[in-house]
Amino acid sequence: MIEKVVQDLEYRLQLQELKLQSLLEITNNLHHNFSLEKVTNTLRYVLKDQLGFSKFVVIYFDEIWDVFLKVGYKGRFDIDTAMETLHRFKEITIIESSPNELLDEFDVVVPVYHEKEPIAYLLLTGLEREKLHLKETLTNISFIQTIVNVVVMAIQNRKMMKMEIAQETIKKELELASLLQKMLFPSDLPSNVRMDVSAKYIQRHKVGGDYYDFIPLEEDNYALCIADVSGKGISAAMLMSNFQASVRTLFSYQRFELDFLVKELNKTVIRSSKGEKFITFFVALYNAKTRELSYVNAGHNYPILTNGRKYELLTEGTIGLGMLDDLPFINVGRKVLPNNTTLVLYTDGVVELPDKDGEHFEIDRLVRLVHNYYPLKMEDMNNLIFSKLEEWHEGIDLSDDTAIFSCRFF
Repeated sequence: MIEKVVQDLEYRLQLQELKLQSLLEITNNLHHNFSLEKVTNTLRYVLKDQLGFSKFVVIYFDEIWDVFLKVGYKGRFDIDTAMETLHRFKEITIIESSPNELLDEFDVVVPVYHEKEPIAYLLLTGLEREKLHLKETLTNISFIQTIVNVVVMAIQNRKMMKMEIAQETIKKELELASLLQKMLFPSDLPSNVRMDVSAKYIQRHKVGGDYYDFIPLEEDNYALCIADVSGKGISAAMLMSNFQASVRTLFSYQRFELDFLVKELNKTVIRSSKGEKFITFFVALYNAKTRELSYVNAGHNYPILTNGRKYELLTEGTIGLGMLDDLPFINVGRKVLPNNTTLVLYTDGVVELPDKDGEHFEIDRLVRLVHNYYPLKMEDMNNLIFSKLEEWHEGIDLSDDTAIFSCRFF
């Protein structure tokens, strides 16, 4: 049973890496201004050879609707007939049956929109073979939607560059990357009789390298984590996005030890970054009944645990993920939390925030702020801490992202 779970985990992690490599390959082709044929062949390879779809058609709007890519479909694709129905689809839709005989030959319609206007449609056949994994298949299709979006947007952007507006092109690409990244953050943090959880994150660039998450598990258990990737730019942001997906995939299996989780994530970072980057990571599991908090700190800034009278820093763990192929040690810290205990997680953009003289904010100032604002709701405490950070740096330009993730356990 355990072997099957591990094999399934490895498959899912490999699939996440496959998605990252596919997106990196397409992005690299576009970045190096390869021919449209090269980009089209790469997209065909991802859809057919890597993801296993044997029949698909991509149409996109370039003054008129036209076929961009066609595989496994025999004969001429009648765009006019297809568009009689396609314009009705606003989101990914499984086609059970359609009065449009042309669309009835496919299993899924994947629309691609930009600024509320359709720019492409992908028609796929191949859903039948994965009925037992429908949720996972739809996740893969959402990824495909992203790839088609990137390709079509890039083609349009090339035309913009020819019209000497390359700067606007870069802006649109970063906005897309930023939007995709923001979708990976938790949108609903709890505030109830058990706990009050709140986060505040400010990106210093269009795409960032900080990450936090809160994941409800079964049987009154919760996972919370925060991470920061070395380096900046799109490559760092993409590595962190893949890392986020891997964390979520691992936590979909709810019974395992933290040391196993950290080992698997280290393998993921090694394979994805090829030793060029690393990720600092703090992860904790909290049981609301026993009030036990177990955690591993993988080279991250020490979280602050306080009950309003005294505090301690959570230091047990290991080195940053991706630094070495095999982690030399993993220590799991364990705490039983008294009532009204607060845990404050943060990234180095907080404590390394410089003032006009180059002096860093440092952890001692953060600890004092947490003690001063301890009675407040977590959202109010985070907002007040950020206001103090703004006063500290006095409006000078900053180069690093800033994130605070606070949890009070009642």
